[in-house]
Amino acid sequence: MPPADTGASAVALPDAAHPSSPAAPESPRDLTDLRHRPGDRAFRRSNVALFAAGIATFVLLYSTQGLLPILSAGLDLTPGQASWTTSAATLGLALALLPASALSDRYGRTAVMTASMLTASGLALLLPLAPDLRTLVVLRGLQGAALAGLPATAMAYLAEEIHPSALASAMGLYVAGNSIGGMGGRLVSGWTAAAWGWRWGLAASALMALLATLAFRLLIPAARHFRPAPVNAGALARTVADHLRNPLLLRLYALGALFMAVFGAVYNTVGYRLISAPFNLPESVAASIFVVYLVGTASSASAGRLTARLGRRGTLYVAIAVCTAGLLLSLADSLLCALLGLVLITAGFFAGHATASSSVGRTATKGRAQASALYLIAYYLGNSIGGTIGADAYHRIGWDGAATVGLTAMTLAAAVTLYATHQAVAARRAAAAGTLRT
Repeated sequence: MPPADTGASAVALPDAAHPSSPAAPESPRDLTDLRHRPGDRAFRRSNVALFAAGIATFVLLYSTQGLLPILSAGLDLTPGQASWTTSAATLGLALALLPASALSDRYGRTAVMTASMLTASGLALLLPLAPDLRTLVVLRGLQGAALAGLPATAMAYLAEEIHPSALASAMGLYVAGNSIGGMGGRLVSGWTAAAWGWRWGLAASALMALLATLAFRLLIPAARHFRPAPVNAGALARTVADHLRNPLLLRLYALGALFMAVFGAVYNTVGYRLISAPFNLPESVAASIFVVYLVGTASSASAGRLTARLGRRGTLYVAIAVCTAGLLLSLADSLLCALLGLVLITAGFFAGHATASSSVGRTATKGRAQASALYLIAYYLGNSIGGTIGADAYHRIGWDGAATVGLTAMTLAAAVTLYATHQAVAARRAAAAGTLRT
């Protein structure tokens, strides 16, 4: 993450901390055979522990998004100001991803994951005590930075400790924890805040995350295959620079940012829209809108099948079209249209994100962890920027403003994909011409 949240799982491939670290799948056969397999007690404990870790991370990361309208009323904030409580967390996470991955290579996967969740949960206990917006935003930024240790490390732990034959299922369970945590954090904080105020909403999220963190710490087996390695800052910088010079990777990073900009703009403002005229829904009902997030689970899963039929760019065109259709449908002052529009936006976003993020690992020929980390940095920066601009546009214009931010992002995504198509066609023609000449 991260799926919004699935993308977070893309960072830590076996070479996560720096380009020279050993890749788990290349371990000798005798070490591979010692990894946890289905049926082993340690395998079950690892799965449940990482599932709990995914819940804790995304409960905390999105704890304020489900209560933004209530937060605005409690602190007398505009939607744009309140949205900074979400944007600061995702911005902090984005900036800390690469350093966190390097720390995990030096000090160990379980140590970094534990420190990450304990620090973030400790900061969560301070959030309900924040006296003003500035304090709340600073704490959320620090919390996001602390949370970076989980998505930057969890996949590397699984790749090193789980037998390759069971790795896909273990990673799938971790991603499921991300999704449930992302939705659960929004719902729990939103429902609690609707009943007792935003401070109690944040306290409920903190308690949920603390319980998940405790479960992780009690269940996670000790790492048996991790080998500490010094951080090679020069090699890391060169790998990152190489990725940033790769035009295809840059296009994928741009797509991740643009899709997430839509998601941030829409979900930071949809609660405000639903409690306002003409809908005037109760705050508790408006908070329940995040159940639509489950659409992303099916959409992400279907993206792979769609890519097999239409290709990567074909799937991206479908995702952009679905998301755009949802934005246009949502403009109608009809609750049914608003909800159907949100379903389409969510489905299109997750399909586009799943396609772009999975393409990063296939495109990068070396330093795949750093390539995925850069994707997530762009992804979460897109959330921070799109969410804030969308909330400001909603405050100034209304839902039309937030939808316009999303439509602009999708227009840019379509332009990036069209350019990629043009480049691919040109390359095929050049190759065909070369074949004819020979």
